[in-house]
Amino acid sequence: MKTSIIFFLSGIGILMGLYSAYVYSQRPSAQPPAFKPAANPYESGIYANGIIESSQSLGSNINMYPEVSGPITKVFVTEGDKVRKNDPLLSIDDSVQRAIADQQRAQAASALALLDELKAQPRQETLDVAAAQVENAKAALKNAQDHLGKFEAAFRSSPQSITRDDYDNAANTANMAATNLLVAQRQYDLTKAGAWSYDIRNQEMQYQALLKASAASDALLSKYTLRAPCDGIVMSIQTAAGSYVSSQGAYNSYTQGFNPLVIMGTTQDSLDVRCYVDEILVSRLPAPDHMTAKMFIRGTERTVPLTFERMQPYVSPKIELADQRQERVDVRVLPVIFRFAKPSNLNLFPGELVDIYIGQK
Repeated sequence: MKTSIIFFLSGIGILMGLYSAYVYSQRPSAQPPAFKPAANPYESGIYANGIIESSQSLGSNINMYPEVSGPITKVFVTEGDKVRKNDPLLSIDDSVQRAIADQQRAQAASALALLDELKAQPRQETLDVAAAQVENAKAALKNAQDHLGKFEAAFRSSPQSITRDDYDNAANTANMAATNLLVAQRQYDLTKAGAWSYDIRNQEMQYQALLKASAASDALLSKYTLRAPCDGIVMSIQTAAGSYVSSQGAYNSYTQGFNPLVIMGTTQDSLDVRCYVDEILVSRLPAPDHMTAKMFIRGTERTVPLTFERMQPYVSPKIELADQRQERVDVRVLPVIFRFAKPSNLNLFPGELVDIYIGQK
């Protein structure tokens, strides 16, 4: 009885194994593609990956980094806004730098006031005091000379009427009065001459140094407001009010890397597409005058004709598409930039990946 059950179960297992082998050996029918793959429209066209970017006469998008560090206090624009050159984009806390700039501006103003004071010398009130001192010295000299004259007259009439010490004291007093008059006169001349030219020159140099320090401080203060370098459109803002930023940019907690604070592009009536031609295909590229190209939009069957714009004559690792900065990349590519008019009935944005075929006219 047990043997019959064992044979029965074995037979069922064999049948199930055969059925499973039959089912899994069947090849499922291929699913239709979500969209028609890009077909080469040229007889011997070259395929390349591409990235849409804003139109630039040189380079690509404008990646903006601050030159100073600090927390963001305000963001003045939103993504997609059109801005004019020098429009403020965002501001960084400048409280410390503003105080430093005010202090250096005040120091420069103080140095200028002292320079003006030196140039304005002599002050009339000071000159009047020096003149009064001269007159006082003259009066003292006259008084001393009159006193000495009386002693001399008395000595001539009666030598015993005065002592030798009294006569010598009167003579010394007259000499001292004459010296005091000479000092007062020279002090008056010095006061009347005004400030020494070397003192004025030294103060001028100090003022210029403080003025330049103040200008440098003001220039640094202006860098706490990030402004648009040209007319364009704000494509991406990588920070918010309260975030701390540095010259490396803004830290992204998702990618754990630093990104530019703002990415700007030109107005998007026309766009560029930067395609990367594999180095083994570079030799097959047509001459720029005979180059034609078409862009295929992924997820659609739409194509857009391209116009050759320029070529970046430097073969570089194909690292831009993946943004894998630590990855060892063996494939090297030549960037070729084309321009196209943005279709009104098709959504295209900078940063979008597209397929490119390059042919010959």
